[in-house]
Amino acid sequence: MKAGENQQIEDTKEMIRAGKQALKKSYAIKPWFTDLFIGLSTNKLIDIFFNYFLYPYAIYSLGVLVGGFVMTFLSFIVCFLILKFYDWSKRDWLGIEAIKKLKKYDGDKKIGRLTAYVMKKGDPAVFLFLSVQYDPFITTVYLRRGQYNGMNRRDWMIFIGSLLFGNAYWTLACYMGISLFEWGWKAICG
Repeated sequence: MKAGENQQIEDTKEMIRAGKQALKKSYAIKPWFTDLFIGLSTNKLIDIFFNYFLYPYAIYSLGVLVGGFVMTFLSFIVCFLILKFYDWSKRDWLGIEAIKKLKKYDGDKKIGRLTAYVMKKGDPAVFLFLSVQYDPFITTVYLRRGQYNGMNRRDWMIFIGSLLFGNAYWTLACYMGISLFEWGWKAICG
């Protein structure tokens, strides 16, 4: 073999080694991305169904008090089961750690800047914001100390407080939305 052919063989071997390393890195990223995609998509679908279909239906059908109590109970069950699954899976499939990094956000998106502003104000402000914007599960996971470690007394207080505050907000929001729709319907259709 000539020196040029040896160099070509060595270059090919180096390219194969580099390709294998790149492939290993892409496989390392893929499960994280897949977890995040599935977790966020599933959570969004649950939120949309729960907040924009089931909640208004319960308030309209059962009234503001009974419907609000029923939805608070259902919210407790759903969020508690999701929290148990989250702890059991020991995977950050919602990117909660990334959300915690939003404290330093300085981009152009208004919701990102608002989130960063609220998060810098401390736990009480974050509690109120997350309870209304998201749900007791996300609020508790974000505010608890540690990861995948179950619920201590502080976590239960956060969970129940977020449950009551967030559901009071959604009950009133749905009731007001339904009342506004009924008023508009009567004004237009008589």
